[in-house]
Amino acid sequence: MCGFVGAFDLKSGARPIDDGLRDELRKQVIDMSRKIRHRGPDWSGVYAGDNAILSHERLAIVDPLSGKQPLVSDCGKIILAVNGEIYNHQHLRKYFAGSYAFKTQSDCEVILPLYKKYRGSKNFTAMIEELSGIFAFALYDSEEDVYLIARDQIGVIPLYQGWDKDGRYYVASELKSLEGHCTAIEEFPNGHYLAGPGDAKPVRWYNRSWENFESVKSSVRACGSDGSIENPQVIERLRTGLEDAVKSQLMSDVPYGVLLSGGLDSSIIAAVTQKFAKKRIETGSLKDAWWPQLHSFAVGLEGSPDLVAAKKAADFIGTVHHEVHFTIQEALDALPDVIYHIESYDITTVRASTPMYLLARVIKSMGIKMVLSGEGSDELFGGYLYFHKAPDEKEFHEELVRKMSKLHLYDCLRANKSLSAWGVEGRVPFLDKDFIDIAMNLNPQDKMCIPLPDGKQRIEKWILRKAFEDILPQEICWRQKEQFSDGVGYSWIDTLKEMTASKVSDAEFAQRARRFPVNTPVTKEEYYYREIYSGFFPSEGAALTAPHEAGVACSTAKALEWDAAWKSMDEPSGRAICGVHNSAY
Repeated sequence: MCGFVGAFDLKSGARPIDDGLRDELRKQVIDMSRKIRHRGPDWSGVYAGDNAILSHERLAIVDPLSGKQPLVSDCGKIILAVNGEIYNHQHLRKYFAGSYAFKTQSDCEVILPLYKKYRGSKNFTAMIEELSGIFAFALYDSEEDVYLIARDQIGVIPLYQGWDKDGRYYVASELKSLEGHCTAIEEFPNGHYLAGPGDAKPVRWYNRSWENFESVKSSVRACGSDGSIENPQVIERLRTGLEDAVKSQLMSDVPYGVLLSGGLDSSIIAAVTQKFAKKRIETGSLKDAWWPQLHSFAVGLEGSPDLVAAKKAADFIGTVHHEVHFTIQEALDALPDVIYHIESYDITTVRASTPMYLLARVIKSMGIKMVLSGEGSDELFGGYLYFHKAPDEKEFHEELVRKMSKLHLYDCLRANKSLSAWGVEGRVPFLDKDFIDIAMNLNPQDKMCIPLPDGKQRIEKWILRKAFEDILPQEICWRQKEQFSDGVGYSWIDTLKEMTASKVSDAEFAQRARRFPVNTPVTKEEYYYREIYSGFFPSEGAALTAPHEAGVACSTAKALEWDAAWKSMDEPSGRAICGVHNSAY
């Protein structure tokens, strides 16, 4: 992952723009950008114009030698800073061959000719729809004195926006760049663009029919009411779609690996990656990959469920496997650093980010700069254990849509920022734009944990397991869902609860609404994290960027209506779902 800071509408300030003010603002933007250099330790670049300044911190994954940013168009008048990856860049390069003079081999440069193609019509929705990837970008057209800011469909890549006291507009890859400089800060919404200075607010470019239950309720089902497979082509299309997604995301000019927790999702990604990893897939050549063998990584406390399962999966798949053990004390010591980097005080995010943060440091120490991961599958297929209680297919599907809309606040944020803290890029094939459409257009009944003729209930994510059961060991393919913060070792969460209960006094907690009137903490654990967070990010705007929603086992607040027993609960651990989790409490 890279990082950037952009400042626009420079002329709108109280002082007229001149060389002195431009130099002053340039220095300020560089200082703001320096705070996110962990995201891009390989190179820094700056553009300073009359009404825009762009600073970029680069993590070189594709074209390390010539792909530094900000990128400049062939006409020299359009400036671009990007955080992310464009997986279909080779296709777009061929399309623009002869009409645009590319300067680099960077995958991100294709955004420049795309903008030139659409800037006349200003049909930026059509422009961004042509991109397949994960991205946030800031583009400045110096000829027209306009800018275009955009973020990917799900919000895999973070992006924030803010305004200073003089009305200048800023965007940044992380909140920490804006805190202290902007009087107002917001998250830039995923799936939106802002064409400035004309648009008063971001415009949604990502719209899908599957967001409405009516469009999917009659989709062809893979299986009948008795659980037997009636339309195997549905399952085959699912498998082909994910394999295509993994293949497209293997473009890399540096060594890469896979995260392997031993759960279904990461094991599928690892197995499919192994299928393609021996060759340079993105070029179509027969040249060997940078590393002849695929390396996988798992993290956990000694003897944790994930470590045991990950070893079984790795042995079966044939990866060079690495176990990273951490102690509870090491994890507790890392909490302030974790909260600073993930920029959230959400309980489940802090719990899960801490072991991932520790794992990322080891991965970087081995010279790996990119890893593939399994985020997004639970939201696409209803993998969390609370989905067992979904009352009908309509509620099930609408909860999936709600979960997809919030991924940028939870799993995507955790994976991106925990890894980026050490200059490691995470890629998430389940959230490939085309695969999302395949998965979300499935008939919801094919995903549900329906009762079977033998009296049992079908396991969560059954259709996904069925699609890949031949490339995984059976005990991994049919392993029950284990949330990451649980799987690294149950004593990790138990210790956090005990520690925070002792650290936050009853008197402090009783005054929590006065201490934190915005998003007032509900539990002592949340209070403890919020106290650390406010030391780094004291503004009200910063507090509002973090999620604050009741739930059980990672559910949304709406899903609490599915079970009367959940109304009095606020616990994100999967073990909270009594009668479903094997180790429920």
